Amino acid sequence: MRTNLITPEGFAALTKELDHLWREYRPEITQKVAWAASLGDRSENADYKENKRLLRSIDSRIRFLRKRLEALKVVEYSPVQEGRVFFGAWVEVENEQGDIKTFRIVGPDEIYARKDYISIDAPMARALIKKEVDDEASVKTPDGDRVWFINNIRYQKHPE
Repeated sequence: MRTNLITPEGFAALTKELDHLWREYRPEITQKVAWAASLGDRSENADYKENKRLLRSIDSRIRFLRKRLEALKVVEYSPVQEGRVFFGAWVEVENEQGDIKTFRIVGPDEIYARKDYISIDAPMARALIKKEVDDEASVKTPDGDRVWFINNIRYQKHPE
């Protein structure tokens, strides 16, 4: 099950993507499809076929983004969160071998193309929620339970 939470930055990025697809990319591809169709026989027209396929893909993504943006709940930073791990936190953890990882806990729609973000639905994030600095968290992995110690917690604060 996907959590319907998102950071303000993530919501802005998805909104920007939707705007770009609808106002810029789709009209460009629609124009290419119309041009390719004007050349005549569509059955052997590679430009027409490829751009039609691309247009279907764009339309599918636009439909997805419109529905998803309606379902999402933007979670703003709150001073009450300070000192504990909650949604939107940047967390630095360390294991017993001294391996250190730093990541931000965000919604599942925000983790793509980011190696420093993890989903709130991930086992690591679930184990860390409500913990404080110097607490330990046991994370269930396919190789067994792993213990991580919390070194640092911080939040991005947004100007009002």
